[in-house]
Amino acid sequence: MNNIDIINKRRIFGIISHPDAGKTTLTEKLLLHGGAIREAGTVRARKNSKFAKSDWMEIEKQRGISVTSSVMQFEYDDKVISIMDTPGHNDFGEDTYRILTSVDSAVMVIDAAKGIEAQTKKLFQVCSMRGIPIFTFINKLDRESMDPLESMQELEEVLGLPSVAVTWPIGCGKEFEGIFDRLRNTIYLFRKKEQIYLDGEGVHSNKLDGVLNPINLKNLRNAMELLDGAGNEFDLDLVKQGKLSPVFFGSALADFGVTEFLEHFLQMSPPPSARKTTKGNVNPTDEEFTGFIFKIQANMDPNHRDRLAFLRICSGTFVRGMNVTLSRTGKQLKLSQSTHLMANERETVDTAYAGDVIGIYDSGNFQIGDTLTNGKDKILFEPLPTFPPEMFCRVSAKNSLKGKNFQKGVEQLAQEGAIQVYKNEYNEVILGAVGILQFEVFEYRLVNEYNTDIRMENIDFTVARWVKTDNPDSLKKYQNTRCMLVFDHYERPVLLFTNQYALKSFQERNEDLVLVEALDVLDTLDNIAV
Repeated sequence: MNNIDIINKRRIFGIISHPDAGKTTLTEKLLLHGGAIREAGTVRARKNSKFAKSDWMEIEKQRGISVTSSVMQFEYDDKVISIMDTPGHNDFGEDTYRILTSVDSAVMVIDAAKGIEAQTKKLFQVCSMRGIPIFTFINKLDRESMDPLESMQELEEVLGLPSVAVTWPIGCGKEFEGIFDRLRNTIYLFRKKEQIYLDGEGVHSNKLDGVLNPINLKNLRNAMELLDGAGNEFDLDLVKQGKLSPVFFGSALADFGVTEFLEHFLQMSPPPSARKTTKGNVNPTDEEFTGFIFKIQANMDPNHRDRLAFLRICSGTFVRGMNVTLSRTGKQLKLSQSTHLMANERETVDTAYAGDVIGIYDSGNFQIGDTLTNGKDKILFEPLPTFPPEMFCRVSAKNSLKGKNFQKGVEQLAQEGAIQVYKNEYNEVILGAVGILQFEVFEYRLVNEYNTDIRMENIDFTVARWVKTDNPDSLKKYQNTRCMLVFDHYERPVLLFTNQYALKSFQERNEDLVLVEALDVLDTLDNIAV
């Protein structure tokens, strides 16, 4: 098999949703169908451990939520599939945004009863900006839910996303009887686990008389007449451009409608495509090896205190032991320890291709957004986004003898991007977060992974602005009770303000200062110190 065939078999996608819409449950069922796990909610060889495979952190198992993104690869129907299970909780939005830069398509999970919720809308906008194809799975049809036509209308009105129904529900809640696959002209029955293959008359076939509840059958026939007459036509080109979303209905928890979704998705979703760099596009079929690091995770194996960098391969072939150049520093590195990932489980990988995500062991060389290549030219992929935090606290170790553990924990969690870490001129550690849950996870991990009890003190700042300057020391004169100078993980100066009014007043008094809401991790085409 040549590289083109190998690459075209690959699918890499992220699953996005509002918390509790069923994102992690859907991920579990997809892994189950791919043979990656034996029982949904169960890790192999742990008979009584009923926690999600993709939620590998202890705190995730306790809370039943995803607080870190995880990568899972499996094979199904002659395709090699990498799923990015992202944190649904808004407090971890930045991790999710970075994940979405590494995928080729996205699956949007929507609760059939609640419709489109705030976090779903936010994540959709990120996908839309990048032109990522979006597939919609409307979940929990075995519970009382919105009218499916209303759900479709909401996609168009709230998200501005035209949609086309590939499958359609027959009833909902207690009256839920199954789905109709419009492309296959087949009815899948929910409780009987049977299929009814329809003839040229479709849902008007007398095969359905006496099989479906008369009200459900009437509603199905009316809905199909409406969709066939006034709905959007299926257009694969528009799907791949992110301008039309195929919609599927089902229940992830009951594992119904998931197989039909997966099989259609693998046919419709795009293989790895070209990616922008400072030197132009890199194509998956290019011979030179390139890739970028979109995530760093420490202590995935608590017994070894290791650090793993997640690498999206964009072109060429990865071979374990190969030499590459880290574009940011020009440093030559040998990639001798590499793994395929299944949440926190892993196995050594010797060869990987464009469209694969692998883990490479990191002794402290890598940063989020780094580009790796074995080519002669220095290239940089598009910078990954940094988002301004809205909550801040001062943190220190309760026991000064644990200072070394504390500093190591802070440094590693900052490199992961799990939380934003700043220091002031007195070398005090200031944490910045989007939501309070990030602080709680930070404290939990310091205590459990670095054996360090910490003291956390909220400070009264809510706005951060990076400052473009060649003389950071000159900014000290601006400090007062409403403005604090700190430095981020890359030693870039940041001014913290108590509120938007304090920021506005500051800007009016200091028009010559250039304040930036968020800087990319790498200011690739700028001369600002990074």
